[in-house]
Amino acid sequence: MRYIIAIDQSTSATKAVLFDEQCRLIDRKNVAHHQYYPQAGWVEHDAEEIYRNTVEAIRRLMEGRTDADASYSLAITNQRETVVVWNRLTGKPVCHAVVWQCQRGADICEDLKQRGYTEFIRERSGLLIDPYFAASGAKWILDNVDGARDAAERGELLMGTIDSWLVWKLTDGRVHATDYTNASRTLLFNIHTLDWDDELLRLFTIPRSMMAEPHPCDSVFGETTVEGIFSSPITIAGVLGDSHGALAGQMCFEPGMGKATYGTGSSVMVNIGEEAIGAPEGLVTSVGFAACGKVFYAFEGNIHCTGATIKWMADQLRLIESPAAIEALAAGVPDNGGVYLVPAFAGLGAPWWNPHAKAMICGMTLGTERGHVCRAALEAIAYQIKDLIDLMTCHAGITLKELRVDGGPTKNKLLMQFQADMLNACINRSDVEEASAMGAVVMNGLARGVWKDLAEVAALRTTDNRILPQMADDERARLYAGWVDAVRTVNKQ
Repeated sequence: MRYIIAIDQSTSATKAVLFDEQCRLIDRKNVAHHQYYPQAGWVEHDAEEIYRNTVEAIRRLMEGRTDADASYSLAITNQRETVVVWNRLTGKPVCHAVVWQCQRGADICEDLKQRGYTEFIRERSGLLIDPYFAASGAKWILDNVDGARDAAERGELLMGTIDSWLVWKLTDGRVHATDYTNASRTLLFNIHTLDWDDELLRLFTIPRSMMAEPHPCDSVFGETTVEGIFSSPITIAGVLGDSHGALAGQMCFEPGMGKATYGTGSSVMVNIGEEAIGAPEGLVTSVGFAACGKVFYAFEGNIHCTGATIKWMADQLRLIESPAAIEALAAGVPDNGGVYLVPAFAGLGAPWWNPHAKAMICGMTLGTERGHVCRAALEAIAYQIKDLIDLMTCHAGITLKELRVDGGPTKNKLLMQFQADMLNACINRSDVEEASAMGAVVMNGLARGVWKDLAEVAALRTTDNRILPQMADDERARLYAGWVDAVRTVNKQ
C-alpha cells in the first residue's frame, strides 16, 4: 500500500492525517500548541514547539503500523499569514512567530495607507494593507528584535510562513521554499508575475535574501526522514495554505464554485478562473491553487473569529462547558431574543476592515437568557459568512454554483440551517471533515503522478449532503438588518 501523510498545521494544533491513494482517511493524530498573548492585541506561537509537535504527531500516527511493504509521502497544509523569522546558521527563530490574528503591525499598515500605497499594493499583491497579512509582522520583527535588522542585512536570517518553516526543518535546512498560495498571503508576492515583488519588499524593508523560493502547489519540495521516524527519506510533495487546501479538497476546480471553511477563523473563497482580476471592495484576490500547469485565482474574504468565539465562551466566560454544548443551549430558545454578538476580538475583517474594532454583545434585556447569548454567537458566524457572499455576488457579478462547507462547526445542525436560511441558498456539507488535509493530498498525488488531471481527482467526490433554506424572506431581512445595525455600532466606538 502507498499512503500520504497530510500535515494540517492550524492555529490551535498540528494534525497528522493518514490517507490512502483513493483519498480515504485512515487515521489522524492531533497535538495542540500554546497560544501566547504578551499584550492586548498581540498573538504569538512558538515555531519550535510547532515543529516538535509536527514530528510528534507523525510519530503517533506511525505507532503500531506494521505493514513493512507500505510506502509513504508527506503533504503540508497550514495556517497561512503567521510569519516566522529564523537564523539560517543556528536554525533558531529570533522570536516567537507573529500569528495572523496579531495586531502589532497595525501602525506599519496605517503608515503605508497614509503614504498612499493602498492601490499600488492591492494591484500587485491582490490584498488590502492589513496586519492580518504576514509582511507587517515580519517588518515589526526586524525593526524591534535586537540585532535582527543587522543579521537580516548580512543574509543570516530567513522568513516564511509556517509551511516554509516546516519544509526547512524537515529537510534539515536544505530547502527554503513555499507555494504560490501561502506566498500570495504575505503582501510581498506579485500575483501576476508569481514571484516576490522588489517594490513590495522595499516598502516593507525586507531583504530579498530572506525569502523562500515559490512553487506551484503540486510540486515536489524535498525529502525527509522526519527525525529518523522513517528509515529512508520520504518525499515532501503538495503544499498549500489551509483555506486553499479546503478549496481543492472540496473539489472546487471550476470557476464559480465556492467554499466556506469554519475553523478558529473562517475563509470564504470562490474560484474565479485563470485571470487575476481585482476583487470587489473589501475582499481580496489570491492564488486559489496552482496545479497541472495552471494557476487558478480566487476571491476571498476572511473572518477573524468564528470557532474562536465559541471557544472563548467556553474557556474565558465559562458560559458553556465545551464548544460542543452550545447547540443544545441555543436550540433551547426560539430565537435570539434581539441579542447580537459582534465577535471583533481581533478587529473586523472583510467587508468592514476595521482592525481597531472591539467585540460587543448588544440587545440584552432582563429577559435575556444564556441560550440567547449562545444563539447570538452561532448566528454571528452565519451573518459574517453572508456578509462576504453578498459582497461577492452583488458587487462582482459572480453566481456561486454551490457553497461547499467544511470544518468542525459544520456538525452543528442549528448553525448550518441558519446559514442556509441567511444565504437563501443550498449548502453542500462535505463528507470529508479534513478538507484542508484532503487538498494537500490532492496536490501530493498530482505532484507524484497518482492522478493525471483535476477531472480525475473530481471523480473521487461521491457523497453530497445538501441543506436547503427554510426561512421566509421578511424574517431573513429583519434578522440581518439587526446584525448590520450591531456592526455599525461597533464601528462607531
